[in-house]
Amino acid sequence: MTAQKIVPGTAAYRRLCLAMLLAGLSTFALLYCTQPLLPHFSRAYGLSAEQASLAVSLATGPMAFVLLVAGMVSDRLGRRPLMIASLLLAALLTTVLGFLPGWDSLLVARFGCGLALAGMPAVAMAYISEEVDDGAVGRAMGLYIGGSAVGGMSGRLLVSVLTQWLGWRDALSLTGLAGLAIALLFWRVLPPSRQFEPRRHSFLGYAAGFARLFADKALPWLFLEAFLLMGAFISIYNYAGYRLIAPPYALSQTEVGLIFLLYLLGSFSSALAGHLSSRFGPRRSLWLPLVLFVAGIALTAARPLALVVAGIAVVTVAFFAAHAIASSWVGRRARQDRAQATASYLFAYYMGSSLLGSSGGYAWTHAGWSGVALFTGALMGIALLVALRLARVQPLAQVEPVRPIPVD
Repeated sequence: MTAQKIVPGTAAYRRLCLAMLLAGLSTFALLYCTQPLLPHFSRAYGLSAEQASLAVSLATGPMAFVLLVAGMVSDRLGRRPLMIASLLLAALLTTVLGFLPGWDSLLVARFGCGLALAGMPAVAMAYISEEVDDGAVGRAMGLYIGGSAVGGMSGRLLVSVLTQWLGWRDALSLTGLAGLAIALLFWRVLPPSRQFEPRRHSFLGYAAGFARLFADKALPWLFLEAFLLMGAFISIYNYAGYRLIAPPYALSQTEVGLIFLLYLLGSFSSALAGHLSSRFGPRRSLWLPLVLFVAGIALTAARPLALVVAGIAVVTVAFFAAHAIASSWVGRRARQDRAQATASYLFAYYMGSSLLGSSGGYAWTHAGWSGVALFTGALMGIALLVALRLARVQPLAQVEPVRPIPVD
């Protein structure tokens, strides 16, 4: 391509950075906006906790599968139109949630929302890498990652506050309308693709990349870590609301929503974990946040509200730290098959959210918070064993630093 890449200091670069911030914000706000509402779904439709959790799991589950092929699709259709369509469709589906007559139709809409959003993480990363000058890719990617973290937090918090005053139906519809406004602004400000060239991949060649990844001595174990980490983390946040709105705490929906402000701690812990991983190596670092995660779970099992909230805070710090180490390690090990490695990591991550997140509801229904604590503690026990297994894997020759995979 003869067109010049986008460089800092230009109007195109400012527009691209704003667009990436908006993309991260909207994607994860729409994906997780139903999470604080699980107790409301249980009451409105007479559902158990594991049944209500499908409002989250049926969005993250299909997202996991589509991510495996999103890169191939965007290589044929283009990055920009796919991202715009993704945000618009997901926002429209979220807007109609408040008007749907029953639980089954709500789940169908959430399933469609997950499919719509599936391509955004991988396609956004590819768009930035193609369009932005190499020296400025990190800054633009950082804005997308930052927008993702803020979106995941603010979407949950916005729905919680609106639900207390307007009810959950209006809260979801207003969240969808906000997402639609962001999608239209994203469409307006996102610079057109200058470097994109349509290309087709051999399916067998693409699949061969996955085969090479699973022949590696570390990567399959790192994918398992993503599955376990997200499963435990999403279970804590899925069912904390059930516990905190009930006696003896009897918190309001807004007060429960404020718990999601703890996500801000993840930004600091992921940065610190990246520093520790660079200094001591991921093999010597990964087990530390996992031990911290177990300590946080133990704190949540206490009765005083202050200790419960402190435990959730510790779990949040530990999760983002472990994710930063594990996802960066995936990029270092994969090398020539990084697209497939990112897709595999995200697949495991979102399948953990979908499968284990709903399984945690079974633990809550049958054993209360003690069951959730035992379930997530067992997951972290397995994760610790995997980390010890990974500590014995010989590192590859040093390669360039790799940013963590941007997920919420």
